[in-house]
Amino acid sequence: MEDKKIYLPELIFNGKELIGDHVEKSTRKLGDLRGIFENGTAFESMNLEQIAYHVSCTFPVQEGTSGGLFMGITYLMPGKVGDEYFMTKGHFHSNIDRAEFYWGVEGEGMLILMNEAREVWAERMYPGSLHYIPGGIAHRVANVGNSMLIFAASWPSDAGHNYETIAKHGFARRLKEVNGKPKLV
Repeated sequence: MEDKKIYLPELIFNGKELIGDHVEKSTRKLGDLRGIFENGTAFESMNLEQIAYHVSCTFPVQEGTSGGLFMGITYLMPGKVGDEYFMTKGHFHSNIDRAEFYWGVEGEGMLILMNEAREVWAERMYPGSLHYIPGGIAHRVANVGNSMLIFAASWPSDAGHNYETIAKHGFARRLKEVNGKPKLV
């Protein structure tokens, strides 16, 4: 019988972060989100160097590889621009039929979803919540709490990201704080 070796993983997810040599990190500042908030006056009066969110990802295969998976963790700061919560840019997948999973790790948020007919709905995110995002659905996340929102994601390596459609047309509804609670308007 052949003796098999036991290896330690090169990548670790410790429940809140990805750790390893092949973790890529990026930061989006508030200024990087120009155009996604309705209240431009409130936006321009804020510190545009303020960090809106960080993302840590692992890409074990080349982008575009059929059958591969990517994983990422997003750390979305609390805050509002006017009455809209800090949120991610939002996107469709370039390969429109690709699905994705999100799961809540820490904090409170809302996953905002929009289909190609521009119908919009939202799902509450919290530690342990699991969200299946079917193909053909644009998605973005808003932090509706007072502390950092941490959520993880896994998506096909050939999904790609189409940010342009959302940048040009936005979502058909906005998540705003109304009477102290999040509401799609």
